[in-house]
Amino acid sequence: MSSSQAVTPKLTKVDKAAILLLSLGETDAAQVLRHMGPKEVQRVGVAMAQMRNVHREQVEQVMSEFVTVVGDQTGLGVGSDNYIRKMLTSALGEDKANGLIDRILLGGNTSGLDSLKWMEPRAVADVIRYEHPQIQSIVVAYLDPDQAGEVLAHFEHKARLDIILRVSSLNTVQPAALKELNTILEKQFSGNSNATRTTLGGVKRAADIMNFLDSSSEGQLMDSIREVDEELSGQIEDLMFVFNNLKDVDDRGIQALLREVSSDVLVVALKGADEGVREKIFKNMSKRAAELLRDDLEAKGPVRVSDVESAQKEVLTIARRMAEAGEIVLGGKGGEEMI
Repeated sequence: MSSSQAVTPKLTKVDKAAILLLSLGETDAAQVLRHMGPKEVQRVGVAMAQMRNVHREQVEQVMSEFVTVVGDQTGLGVGSDNYIRKMLTSALGEDKANGLIDRILLGGNTSGLDSLKWMEPRAVADVIRYEHPQIQSIVVAYLDPDQAGEVLAHFEHKARLDIILRVSSLNTVQPAALKELNTILEKQFSGNSNATRTTLGGVKRAADIMNFLDSSSEGQLMDSIREVDEELSGQIEDLMFVFNNLKDVDDRGIQALLREVSSDVLVVALKGADEGVREKIFKNMSKRAAELLRDDLEAKGPVRVSDVESAQKEVLTIARRMAEAGEIVLGGKGGEEMI
């Protein structure tokens, strides 16, 4: 590795976005952020908060790539959805963040249900804690699966089971009922009524939410679902994507995923993986990189199960994010591999 490479390490896409926003200044950055959803704002915000000693070469590289990309497109579009308040408060401090948060949120077209997507999971749980379980299930089904999983973590097991079972059987919600729920929530959060989304829930949604529960809660919940409805538990398990399912992802998808996962996280995650997943990872790396990874695994020594599970969850979170963005296909459905 040359000295210049050591000074300017390879930037991830999120790093590049963070550098670009930091370069724009607060006012212009706020205008960009208001068109992004909570998940994207959180990821970029965390990267912004962690930025230290950004080199001139890195800024020039990001700006150059940005100009090239924009020049090839007719417009800019960013996906949507989770946590702006936490990100901006962490990055700017509470006082500075409040004004920026107001400008971003007030500029959005947010319904009562959408307002919940911008809240901390514990706060969402508190909002719906004493509502009827069917209302709780509608809210949980409406949230993105990762946020929904965190919200459920703040409920007792019995309530968590009831909500997941209801989400599994939920298919559509009458527009009038959704509008009424929006109106109730808007009295607390303000916003604009927009009750166009009526298809919610289902077994796949329940499986997606289960993916984001911690391993102990997930196992306990699955056992309880199996006791209530064995067929349903089997359907949910079939639709859940766990770490060992990575061996079914096509080679191109694995290569794309490896570019986004840090080596430290990967080493810990693979400590608890089966041989099939390890070999899948090794074969999609250069020979030298695979040898280094094998050496790191051998040198790592014993690792706590909780650390392995945490690392695997981090890899899966990245994989699901990339799948949502259409960058990879999970479950081995990416087409035939070329030999």
